[in-house]
Amino acid sequence: MIIVVITAVFALAIAFVLGTALGFFKDFFAVPQDPLAGKIREALPGANCGACGFPGCENYAIAIAGGNAGISSCSVGGPAVVEKLALITGKAGEAVKPAVAVLCCQGSNLNTPQKGIYTGIKNCRGAKLATGGTRLCSFGCLGFGDCVKACKFGALSMDSKKGLPVIDLAKCTGCGMCISECPQALIRAVPKDQKGMMVLCSNRSLNRQQVAKSCKISCRKCGQCVKQCPQQCIDLSTNIPVADLTKCTSCGICVEKCPTKVLKIIEKQLAISN
Repeated sequence: MIIVVITAVFALAIAFVLGTALGFFKDFFAVPQDPLAGKIREALPGANCGACGFPGCENYAIAIAGGNAGISSCSVGGPAVVEKLALITGKAGEAVKPAVAVLCCQGSNLNTPQKGIYTGIKNCRGAKLATGGTRLCSFGCLGFGDCVKACKFGALSMDSKKGLPVIDLAKCTGCGMCISECPQALIRAVPKDQKGMMVLCSNRSLNRQQVAKSCKISCRKCGQCVKQCPQQCIDLSTNIPVADLTKCTSCGICVEKCPTKVLKIIEKQLAISN
């Protein structure tokens, strides 16, 4: 019994000494906090998504306070946060255009055959490194949902039947985390007020026969969109039709002429998705 008591007293003494020492060293080595950085941090949304280019809101706040970052990089907070930061810092910020993520691929399980049975690591990057892709279209979505896991706002989910991610535009903040995570570069940020034509296909192969075989809904490089555009604003030099949105009038003629219907009018597409 005496040994137990002595052990307990000894343990309490050590704990007291260590606690006192830790308290002393905490105060002795404490790094003074910048009050300005604290105010900036409180104004930020706290998503810690990294869309601003910094590891989290805390680091972004410190960078702004130190003059190493502007106040317009928070796409999650948008114009409201820029306005708050402008009042706190006295800096002028550029207008932040709210954006949403759009998947530029329609290569679902219904449209794109599988190469075979994949037994490797069940994530997109692993499948990309191991086999170059699980479907016949090597440019398309790999279907393991890395983008879904990366989203911190619950804006993405996987359609199990199609094998493609679904983006809830009402929840999407345009932070860009899903864009960074996709090894196929299939997700793009589109301003909510953007108008014009866009293509929901990323297959840049010039082998038209192989393209048709690999996906039922894919750009066949036929050039009809280029020929039929009244504004002559569509370029096919990258093997994917890209419209000059400063000239595009959203007339929809290219959409009508596209044999596989991969061309969409942006504002209509965003409205449908909502």
